[in-house]
Amino acid sequence: MRDTMKAIKVFDKKPELVDVPEPSGAGVKVKVVSSSICGSDIDLMAQNAFGDHIIGHEFAGVAEDGRAVAIEPITGCGQCSTCDEGYRVHCEAGTFVMGVLGDGGMAEYVRVPAANLVELPTGLDISTACLVEPLAVAVHGLDRARVRQGERVLVIGAGPIGLATGAALRSRGIAYDIAARHNHQQAAAEKMGAGLIPRGHYDVVIDAVGSSASLQQAVQMTKPMGRVGLVGVSWGNLELEPAFSTGEVELIPSLGYNCKSPNRNFEEAGKILHAYPDVAESLVTHRFPLDAVTEAFAAAANRSAGAIKVVFDIT
Repeated sequence: MRDTMKAIKVFDKKPELVDVPEPSGAGVKVKVVSSSICGSDIDLMAQNAFGDHIIGHEFAGVAEDGRAVAIEPITGCGQCSTCDEGYRVHCEAGTFVMGVLGDGGMAEYVRVPAANLVELPTGLDISTACLVEPLAVAVHGLDRARVRQGERVLVIGAGPIGLATGAALRSRGIAYDIAARHNHQQAAAEKMGAGLIPRGHYDVVIDAVGSSASLQQAVQMTKPMGRVGLVGVSWGNLELEPAFSTGEVELIPSLGYNCKSPNRNFEEAGKILHAYPDVAESLVTHRFPLDAVTEAFAAAANRSAGAIKVVFDIT
């Protein structure tokens, strides 16, 4: 009989702690150390979109050989042209995301394809390394939007992805302003060097919210022939106002990250987290053990009460 472990699954739109067999079969076994709640976890749970699998796609831990690793949750066939370029999210055979379409990292152990393990910088605290995934999303978004030094940049939204985008901009030496809704978000953004009063029009606006309202604001704040990078994920239809066309604004969506060196976004994200400890200090507002699953998701869903990133400490 296999050993069991604690993990989180969703039943009737509610997260629950369950006992399941430890994972077996192909892949590298990883002892999960940290796993964080993404806004998409909450949205997908509300839509009853999860199946009978362990959730969580932002996680890090220790591999069987002792390496501290973050895990790219997106897998691909590894043989098509998009996988060869590092864009597994566009795999021609179909996209699979751990924690979304199959077992993920809100558990004590997980098995991961060796190609999806990204070694962490020496000295980086694994208890914060679950942040590598959202930081990689931000890095890819900046690459897609072709953000360059010397450009005026605005980030709309100071949730985890907006703040991660700010962290990536700062690490690249690019000044930026941010539009933050809540006081605790403003404080976190200011700590990471953001300007808090958007003024005028910008060369690039990064929409880290992904709603019709935020996209409308982004277009209004972008100079003619400027660029809007859409990093926030929308689960509904988005509306564009006429200024999008009359201003010849370029809209550039992004999804996932590049998974191949030398442009592997997880590698840059790990370096950012290691070089700037205040990123984790600013983003991680709550920590819970796995058995406090109800309290953790309640905290994550209440942004106005002070939550930015909620992390599970898994021992």
